[in-house]
Amino acid sequence: MNENFDRAPGAGRSRGAPADPALAVNARDGDAKASVLNQREPLRQPRSVPPFPETSINATELGYYDDNDSYSESYYSDSSLADTVADFLAHLSSSPGSFEYDVEEITSMLNSWVTTEELLKELVELIFTQSTAIPNFSYTGARFCNYLSHHLALSPQSGNFRRLLLQRCQTEYEQRNVAIRGSPEAQKKFHSFVLFLGELYLNLEIKSGKEAPNRADILLSALKDLLEALLSHPVDANLICAVKLLKLTGSILDDAWKKSGKPHMDELVQRIETILLDATCSRDVRQMLLKLVELRSSDWGRVSAAAAASNATPDNDPNYFMNEPTFYTEDGTPFTAADPEYAEKYQELLETQDYFHDAYGENGNEEFDIEDEMDPEIEEAYESFCLESEMKRQQ
Repeated sequence: MNENFDRAPGAGRSRGAPADPALAVNARDGDAKASVLNQREPLRQPRSVPPFPETSINATELGYYDDNDSYSESYYSDSSLADTVADFLAHLSSSPGSFEYDVEEITSMLNSWVTTEELLKELVELIFTQSTAIPNFSYTGARFCNYLSHHLALSPQSGNFRRLLLQRCQTEYEQRNVAIRGSPEAQKKFHSFVLFLGELYLNLEIKSGKEAPNRADILLSALKDLLEALLSHPVDANLICAVKLLKLTGSILDDAWKKSGKPHMDELVQRIETILLDATCSRDVRQMLLKLVELRSSDWGRVSAAAAASNATPDNDPNYFMNEPTFYTEDGTPFTAADPEYAEKYQELLETQDYFHDAYGENGNEEFDIEDEMDPEIEEAYESFCLESEMKRQQ
């Protein structure tokens, strides 16, 4: 596995290591070794499954240091699936860029570990809980769920990983009308779930044969119901969550609903405009809602085909000349690409730059070699000029 992933179940937690470094040195001799090892409580593997196979992640990569085989075996006796998954997800949370390097190894380990229906359900619950509890982890959590849905081998009669994950999401989804009116803690937990479901809709791929992957349509209808629930109780926290979800998924939802001929996005925007008129939300939240309505009116910030680079002209794109340089005439008047004579004068300028480039070198600061460049007449005139200038200075 990638060298950056050196976290093992329980790695990074304080295990009573000696405060004085000298103790670690002295501990190498005699009984002191045993005392230090006892201070480091072993990392353990669940009792319900066999030890890691040789083909999986080796012990050193996960932070197991087998200085003594007699006690390293106890590492594998009491570890838990929860510890391993929590440590790996914490590692991804702190180093999301390592996802591509580490996900294959952890999935290989989980395939050798998760061998029963009970363990698969436990894994789904662990990933769901962590993905909705760790701040700003919903995107990486959704990517991890998508990867496991295609690479986790176990598929019992109750359903594979994806089916069990969607069932877990449905359980939380059914509590929406209670959660939006619950305590601040309950609302915060529900809002994390809503954003995770949005990321899951964007990242979870449903593959069917050789056809291109599709998104889970069941999540499309669920997100609509969640948005309606949030807007039905327009307190600040619910409105902020709705804005975040629409900024995240708005363009994709809008396209999907338009493709099926459903006006759901228009209805949601109308409800937001009604809230702006009637609801007593804070000034900051009201500003967020206004910006959201403006964003949707601009097609979620996407550039229209008429103004695309390949079709842009000065007539249909006001920013057509934006990336062209601006020059100034002798009297300080700006001279831009929009001026009719710009192309001709700009070409003259380029030719002038090429002349100075040839004369003074690449950087424009090399000395001009008079002897090599001047013809005899010019050289004679130049020498006469220098003599006259010297005589004037002496007078």
